[in-house]
Amino acid sequence: MTTRKASRAKAAPVEPSDLETRVNDQHHQALKLWLRLLACTNKIENEIRTQLRTKFDTTLPRFDLMAQLERNPGGLKMNELSQRLMVTGGNVTGITDQLEKEGLVVRASDPADRRAFTVRLTPTGRAVFAKMADVHEQWVIDLFAGLSAAEKDQIHRLLAKLKLGLQKPVLAATNNKEEKRRWGAK
Repeated sequence: MTTRKASRAKAAPVEPSDLETRVNDQHHQALKLWLRLLACTNKIENEIRTQLRTKFDTTLPRFDLMAQLERNPGGLKMNELSQRLMVTGGNVTGITDQLEKEGLVVRASDPADRRAFTVRLTPTGRAVFAKMADVHEQWVIDLFAGLSAAEKDQIHRLLAKLKLGLQKPVLAATNNKEEKRRWGAK
């Protein structure tokens, strides 16, 4: 049996500004795991944002929009971009306006729906994105360099299992049962 002091000694040190500083030994393991995932995601995303700004004078939302278009050479409608990027149509419009002014994307009326526009990367946009994507991939590789290939595979498998489990409507059912128990309803 390990003591709390011994288990804390084995844990990786946590920076004071980290989201994990919210938890203590009495918090549920699931809450600790969620905050660890969130802290890691935030650290990685912040590093990527900083590098994109420093090396390419661009933002992560601009990079993400261009990445979606690179995967779809025929282009995407503005509402499709909004859904894929999980942002409002106004955000997509603003980013698209900037990229269009820089000659990186072109926006064309959709022949099937005059109210809709399809956005595509220009040849210049493809070349610019290709350079950014290569460097971005290396940044991500470097950020995960502290893990072995086997550890990365294990984390990937476990997160796939978590993701699959999250597709089920578990939370609503659990909350309903808990509320009924808490309030004495049948």
